[in-house]
Formats: sequence, structure tokens, C-alpha cells
Amino acid sequence: MKIEKTVNIVNRRARFEYEIMEEVEAGMVLTGTEIKSLRSSKASIAESFCQFIEGELYIINMMIDEYKLGTFYNHKTKRERKLLLHKKELQKLEKKLKDAGNTIIPLKLYINDGGKAKVLIALARGKKLFDKRESIKDRENKRTLDRILKKS
Repeated sequence: MKIEKTVNIVNRRARFEYEIMEEVEAGMVLTGTEIKSLRSSKASIAESFCQFIEGELYIINMMIDEYKLGTFYNHKTKRERKLLLHKKELQKLEKKLKDAGNTIIPLKLYINDGGKAKVLIALARGKKLFDKRESIKDRENKRTLDRILKKS
């Protein structure tokens, strides 16, 4: 089993589905087998979201595969994992979350230089259908422009 030095798991659908308003870096409370599995890039944040439970922020639906060499100490693949933020940051996010249509989603899961697992979360608002169409048009226009510039 190969363990990578740089772990970078990205939620690719998030920027398409949501309008990002604010980004915050947060730590996570993990068990031993979870961090080992995470270091080998066996995780997914595609369908996950964040929610306040009793004044603390938790990431829900994040999947970290079971550690291959773990015995009966192995973790559950989908469980609520506590996010570590300062009290003022939590209060600020909770205040902004009360606005209609706002949600907190994870954008990126990585391991920093100090070896700590971090997640980049964002306060976001869901896009309407016409906003998504506009994003697709912008992306296609950029591709065609790149093709034209490459040919000339």
C-alpha cells in the first residue's frame, strides 16, 4: 500500500452547484485508522455537508474507507466528524447560516505541512438553474478561446 506525501481530495461539484461566499480552513477530530486511510487518499467528500450540533460544527456524510491493515479497531466509514474552529469563527458561521438558502460545504480535504488533516469549508448558497447554464457557457467559451490561441 502506497502512502502519498500530498493528499488532496477535492469536491469538484461544489463550485458548480453552489455560489461560494466565504472560505474557512478547519481541523478535524480523527481516529488513528482514519488518518492512516486518509494519508493513502481513500476518502470522498462529494456528498458531504456541515451542520451545527449543540453549538459545534460537524461534517456529515464524509466517507473515509476502512484502513486495510486495521483490525477490530477500525472506524466506521460514514460517521459525524467534529470540525475544529475558534469560537468566534463558529459564532460567525452560525450567524450567517441562519440566512435563508445558506449552507456550509467542504471544498477540499488535505494534509498540511505539519501532518495535520485539514478541510477547507465554505459558506455557500445554492445556484439556480440559469446560473448553472451561465457557468457552462463560460467554461465552453474559455475552452474555445484556448483552442484558438493554441492553433495560432
